[in-house]
Amino acid sequence: MIALVDYGLGNIEAFANIYRRLGIEAWAARTVDDLQRASRIILPGVGAFDWAMTRLQESGLREALDAQVLGAKKPVLGICVGMQMMARSSEEGELPGLGWIDATVVKFDTAAFEGSTHLPHMGWNDTRPASTETLFSGLGMPRYYFLHSYFMQPDREETILATSSYGVAFTAAVRSGNVYGTQFHPEKSHHWGVQLLKNFAELC
Repeated sequence: MIALVDYGLGNIEAFANIYRRLGIEAWAARTVDDLQRASRIILPGVGAFDWAMTRLQESGLREALDAQVLGAKKPVLGICVGMQMMARSSEEGELPGLGWIDATVVKFDTAAFEGSTHLPHMGWNDTRPASTETLFSGLGMPRYYFLHSYFMQPDREETILATSSYGVAFTAAVRSGNVYGTQFHPEKSHHWGVQLLKNFAELC
């Protein structure tokens, strides 16, 4: 049972549709009870870091998420800005992040770009998993859809679950214990994204 955190940001219905086709129960979580009933949690996100953190705080779910993720140790998957919110802070904003991952979020250094490369990074990229277990089981060298100008920079290399490149190499996915995140959008990434979301639902 997967709770899709509905705090006004992210395409909840896209995730729900994928899980419906897979025969996996998933619902929009708008209350503390919704989170408590779930065995897994997905935290989507789009837009600016501070705006997303503010919306989450105003939803009344912030403390309940901490309890389920840090206390009950339920697997959680952050998507795009949802992943960035799991860090301590972001160069994009002033508010503190959730602090679930020892990391900061940084902006691409455009000085390293060549030719017509510019921000935001938008489109399909090859993604290189550091491990073919957990999220990337059965995926080999997948391609995913990205839309972002910032990326997570973990304190420890072992936190990096996958990388990609856009002018420079950057973190595409992370894991710290029961906390997972993808900078890309699996809900927009065809069969590669469907398999990743299925893998998350089947995590032991």
